[in-house]
Amino acid sequence: MASFGALAKRLFGSSNDRRIKAYSARVEAINALEPAMAALDDDALRGKTAEFRARLDAGEALDDLLPEAFATVREAAKRTLGQRHYDVQMIGGMVLHEGNISEMKTGEGKTLVSTLAAYLNALPGKGVHLVTVNDYLAKRDSEWMGEIYRFLGMSVGVILHGLDDNQRREAYGADITYGTNNEYGFDYLRDNMKYQLASMVQRGHHYAIVDEVDSILIDEARTPLIISGPLDDKSDLYLSIDEVIPEIADADYELDEKARTVNLTDDGNEHIEELLRNRNILTEGNLYDIENITIVHHVNNALRAHKLFQKDKDYIVKAGKVVIIDEFTGRMMEGRRYSDGLHQALEAKERVQIQPENQTLASITFQNYFRMYKKLAGMTGTALTEASEFGDIYGLEVLEIPTNMPVARVDEDDEVYRTAREKYDAIILQIEDCAKRGQPVLVGTTSIEKSEKLAELLKQKKVKHNVLNARYHEQEAHIIAQAGVPGGVTIATNMAGRGTDIQLGGNLDMRIADETAGIEDEGARQRKIDEVKADVAVKKKRALEAGGLYVIGTERHESRRIDNQLRGRSGRQGDPGHSKFYLSLEDDLMRIFGTDRMDGMLQKLGLEEGEAIVHPWINKALEKAQQKVEARNFDIRKNLLKFDNVMNDQRRAIFEQRIELMKAEDVSETVSDMRRQVIDDMVALHVPEKAYAEQWDMAGLKAEVEKTLGLDLPVESWAEEEGIAEEEIRERLYAATDRHMASKAAQVGSDLMRQVEKAVLLQTLDMHWREHLMMLDHLRQAVGLRGYGQRDPLNEYKSEAFELFESLLRRLREDVTRQLAVAQFVTEAQAPRIEDAPLPEMHAHHADPATGEDEMGGGDTATLQRPVRNDPGVALNPNDPATWGKTPRNAPCPCGSGKKYKHCHGAI
Repeated sequence: MASFGALAKRLFGSSNDRRIKAYSARVEAINALEPAMAALDDDALRGKTAEFRARLDAGEALDDLLPEAFATVREAAKRTLGQRHYDVQMIGGMVLHEGNISEMKTGEGKTLVSTLAAYLNALPGKGVHLVTVNDYLAKRDSEWMGEIYRFLGMSVGVILHGLDDNQRREAYGADITYGTNNEYGFDYLRDNMKYQLASMVQRGHHYAIVDEVDSILIDEARTPLIISGPLDDKSDLYLSIDEVIPEIADADYELDEKARTVNLTDDGNEHIEELLRNRNILTEGNLYDIENITIVHHVNNALRAHKLFQKDKDYIVKAGKVVIIDEFTGRMMEGRRYSDGLHQALEAKERVQIQPENQTLASITFQNYFRMYKKLAGMTGTALTEASEFGDIYGLEVLEIPTNMPVARVDEDDEVYRTAREKYDAIILQIEDCAKRGQPVLVGTTSIEKSEKLAELLKQKKVKHNVLNARYHEQEAHIIAQAGVPGGVTIATNMAGRGTDIQLGGNLDMRIADETAGIEDEGARQRKIDEVKADVAVKKKRALEAGGLYVIGTERHESRRIDNQLRGRSGRQGDPGHSKFYLSLEDDLMRIFGTDRMDGMLQKLGLEEGEAIVHPWINKALEKAQQKVEARNFDIRKNLLKFDNVMNDQRRAIFEQRIELMKAEDVSETVSDMRRQVIDDMVALHVPEKAYAEQWDMAGLKAEVEKTLGLDLPVESWAEEEGIAEEEIRERLYAATDRHMASKAAQVGSDLMRQVEKAVLLQTLDMHWREHLMMLDHLRQAVGLRGYGQRDPLNEYKSEAFELFESLLRRLREDVTRQLAVAQFVTEAQAPRIEDAPLPEMHAHHADPATGEDEMGGGDTATLQRPVRNDPGVALNPNDPATWGKTPRNAPCPCGSGKKYKHCHGAI
């Protein structure tokens, strides 16, 4: 019997259905405006933008303008792109405008949906940020959808890797700005390292629409964004420790694939100590003595590099570099590095050049970055499985938008084989059958290694195919665009966030662009277009007759969303299609989360060689295993966020303080307050309240006054005066320091003194903040061990982080006071200036403190510091230093020696 819940759902519809129904009246209102909009000429339609802005200024709300604004965008899209928004796309646009997530199936036109909410929310002129997963999509969408915005008189910007600050500032100044999550986050961090407001590139966080919201706010949110600067080179130590690891036995360590951890056993610790002593790496004490803590860190990283990370699965070696493979998209992540010394350990393992480690200069998690937006929205094909996380962390509601046409795809039950060999045999048979019938096939694999193994098997069977993985991602858009041709076979490593639809018969627009490139004659060009259109129409008919796109999954991913993304590639816009997953008991998910009894059970059932077990219960069991992994990953992200929230409060306080200081023309009052607090602390320490005069430490106070305030005062004689108290001593010190600083200001001029105070204050604040971040990193690692002592690591972290922050503020006051009191500058040229304060050399990371996974890496200097060419019109000549411009000290020397600039022509 059906449950009451199921019965009620049938009768009244789900809460999602009721919400979607509520939007229908507004869709009708938008549709009613269509004839009037179509009657306007281009100039009148463009004039709507100015009219809407005037109405906003007069007090109307954005919600009041929504029907007309959406109708305007729909008409502009028809005139510029030849595309008309469907009614369901209008609903998707309303969900985005309300600050929620539109879940729309692949091929339903999410990119076009975003134009509705982006246009409406750009009307107040505060800027709208469109967030994409990669530069290619940011550039493509800004040009493609930009036609609509520009037609309506709005400006469009795009933030790409490699732009300089002026280009970024201009892009952020546009009404609508496209860019990747990493670029937005790093620009925010870099802005908060600038010394002048005019140098900052972002102008606030008004409204953001996040494309592939599950990929960005869930998958990538396990790792914070980090900006770091280089530390000393320790290549020899990495290599020496790497040589030790192959000598340890299996009994020396415990490997947990499920948790992705590897630890030395007690025997392993003793064995490693012995090996390290033999090589003179461990010279005194045992491995866990405080002076050897760095060696422990290196040993742990080397162990992880050898036992947890596999070549061609987690990373590949290309052109003498270790390049990370993104586990979610299967792409190579050029220039990105694992953090905290792990990448160096892999470089030592693979015997390629080892790059130096880095120190954290600034960091933020995606959760805390995106929660700064006054309004946040997102869109994806797969978000419902993570709806509770979106609600808990971002306050976002997920709404499933109905498809424009009913889904005709058939999702078949999984086939489970005993061995991987049997599974691959079955997959090859299915592919051959599809190819023979002219049915296009998309095969999804979970790693490069597996996609290449399958490609090799197909080659042996002489089946034509394309491989789409990290090694060939340059051609990915073209490979995907033609994956729907009849009989086409495409092998892909993860299909998340590809941004290009698989259209049956092939992608018409891309073929036209490719095949008409270089044809100048208009008549010949038109003939070619007609030829391509006819060919695509014939191929589409053949692909439809063969059953549409057949999606084959070669194993289950640990996240249901990734499986759903693969499935969703088939059956777009009502097309027919099939999907099926082929599994074996040797697959990672089955091996790690399945039960050991399953193999025995299948044998008892009399499962023959090459025979599969197919049952809906197996799908259910696998879904349970995937839910367990998803729940564990959610816990990791929630835990990361709890720790980052502690730092986030401090970060916000420091960043807000910096902006206040940059805005202020005169910071002398702040500096004076700091000086007085320093004097208060000094007097409280040496002249305790309610203590007798004989107990006062006046010699200590005199020394402190001389060192910190730069004054030689008869402090000791003050104690001998009748009736003097600590209050009087404080007042005398206030007066003496005020006179001292006033005479300095008179000497150099008050305008220059104000500049000096500001420069010293900001630079000292930054220096202490960086030190503080490093201490918090170390504290984070240390408190983890306190759980063994029955103490809550988070509470320990909170209380100690607060103490560290108080200590930061105290040291900041002392250093600023001392520098200003003691510094001697006679001329204007000698004074520090705000605009001259150089930003440190910076590298970008996207690194997880728990696993060390890093998506940006220390090698990615291009985003954050580029050589400044003196004259861009002059070609760089390796033999002429005059053409090199300003080269960062850690960049390769332009002379071509292969050395770093600082070790070559930049040597001091």
